[in-house]
Amino acid sequence: MSQHALWEYLERRLGRELANRRIRIEREHEAQIFGQGLNWFHPENLALSRYLIKAALVSTGLYRRGLENARAVRVTRNVVASTRLPAAFDGFTLLHLSDLHLDLSDDITQRILALVEGCAYDACVLTGDYRAGTSGPYDAAMTGMERLRQALRGPIFAVLGNHDSVAMLPAIESLGIRVLMNEFERVERNGATIVIAGIDDAHFFRADDVEKAASGRAPDDYSILLSHTPEIYRRAVQAGFDLMLSGHTHGGQICLPGQVPLTLDSDLPRRFGAGAWQHKGMTGYTSRGASCSIIPVRFNCPPEITLHTLRTASVALQ
Repeated sequence: MSQHALWEYLERRLGRELANRRIRIEREHEAQIFGQGLNWFHPENLALSRYLIKAALVSTGLYRRGLENARAVRVTRNVVASTRLPAAFDGFTLLHLSDLHLDLSDDITQRILALVEGCAYDACVLTGDYRAGTSGPYDAAMTGMERLRQALRGPIFAVLGNHDSVAMLPAIESLGIRVLMNEFERVERNGATIVIAGIDDAHFFRADDVEKAASGRAPDDYSILLSHTPEIYRRAVQAGFDLMLSGHTHGGQICLPGQVPLTLDSDLPRRFGAGAWQHKGMTGYTSRGASCSIIPVRFNCPPEITLHTLRTASVALQ
C-alpha cells in the first residue's frame, strides 16, 4: 500500500487528527529513547540495552536459565464473573494473546503455536506487539502472524502495540483478523450480544480514543476493552467498560523472587502490572505476555497465554 493510500485508509479509521499523529510519530520518533509517550524512558528503543543485559546475565551464569524460562510459555486460566453478563454468554471463553514478538525467537513462537492449537475457546483477542523491534522491517513478524493465524479459529479481534507499525494494519486484517482502531464490534450468542472494543496504542503513539471506542455501546451492554497498555485504566472506567484486557508490561519480565518486577516500563501502580485486578467496578487483566522484549530471557515471571472464561456472577458463586 502506498503512503498516500495508507494515509487515506487511516484517516477513515482513526480520523484526521489521530491518523496524522500516528504517522508523524512513526516517522519522527519511533526509535526515540527519551520522551514521547506515557513514560519518559523507553529502553526497548536503546540498541545497547540488549547487549548490556545479555553481558550481565552471561557474566553471572544466568543467561541460559533465562532462555529456558522464556521458552516455558504456559496456559493461565482466569474466571471473570459479572452480574451484567448476559446468561447466553455464561461460559464464553476468550483466548488472550499478548506481546507475541513473533520475530524474536522461533523456539518461543513454536511453543506458542503448539499451546494455541490445544486450547478450546470461543473467540481470540490479541493485545498488541507482534514485532520485536520498534522500527524497521516487519516482514518477519508478518510471517509469524500468518503462521499464528493458521493455528487460530473463531472470530479474532486485535489492537496494535507500541512495537507495531500502523503500516502493518492492512496486512494483519487481510488475514481475517479484525483490528480495532478506536472501534468496536458486537458478538452474538444465542440471541444475546456483548461488545468488544479496542483502541490504538496509548503508551507511545498516543493514538487512542477510548470515548470513540465506547460510543456505539448501549448502557446495558456488557463491554470489553482491548488496550495494549493498562495505563489508561482510569479512562476505561469512566467510559463504563466492564472488563479491560491488556499486556505491554511483560509482568516485568525480569523480576525478583515473588514476581516483584524491576520495572514495568509503564506509568501505573504495580498492582496493575500483571494478572487480574479490580478498579472501581471494572475488572482487568494484564497479561505477562507470551514472548519477551529486548532479549528472550525471563526470571521469576513465567510467560503466558490466557483463557478468560466469562461467567454470570450467580453461576460463578455456586
